[in-house]
Amino acid sequence: MKDVLIVDDHPVVRLAVRLLLEKDKMVVCGETDDGLEALALTRKLSPGLIIVDIDMPSLNGIDLVQRLRNNGYTGGILVLSGKDLEHYVKRCISVGADGFISKRNNLTELHDAVRAIKGGYGYFPLNRGRSGMAGNELSDQQKMASLSTKELQVLAFLARGVKVIEISQLMKISDKTVSTYKRRMMQKLEIHTMVELYEFTQRNNID
Repeated sequence: MKDVLIVDDHPVVRLAVRLLLEKDKMVVCGETDDGLEALALTRKLSPGLIIVDIDMPSLNGIDLVQRLRNNGYTGGILVLSGKDLEHYVKRCISVGADGFISKRNNLTELHDAVRAIKGGYGYFPLNRGRSGMAGNELSDQQKMASLSTKELQVLAFLARGVKVIEISQLMKISDKTVSTYKRRMMQKLEIHTMVELYEFTQRNNID
């Protein structure tokens, strides 16, 4: 995941992100300030990671993430925004983003977020430490019921500690497809890290 596409309508932010990424030996293969152009660049450049701002002309970041996933993009997507309300975090998770960081933190979380996504984890710091269940939140069983057969299979394999590459061999599908099932499954279960996944499987006796 060395190649990165930066999508932000602020040139100064794009420069700052580029410098931080290059410091981590990553390659910025493209930049744009327009959501629609980002779709075209993704098809052309096939970046391993896309960093997306929420507020942009023509197509906002949340809609862009949704369109990327609907178009079959399976790489990492990190949302970068001046908005840090949990509402926006939840929206980003629901459309398929892998992480969310706030510009208000002066991009100090960028390195950690990119590293987490490269490792197959989500990065949503505003959701950490939440406990209890609000009245409109689904129970574990309701969340499980929303999973497809393939997503349930991937969950069971992960619960036993089987790695993505091994799961792909066992299910006779590509590792990218396994990663897609894993991402969708974690979104439906509202799980953002492998630690939370482990806790979920233990709590629900999945093995």
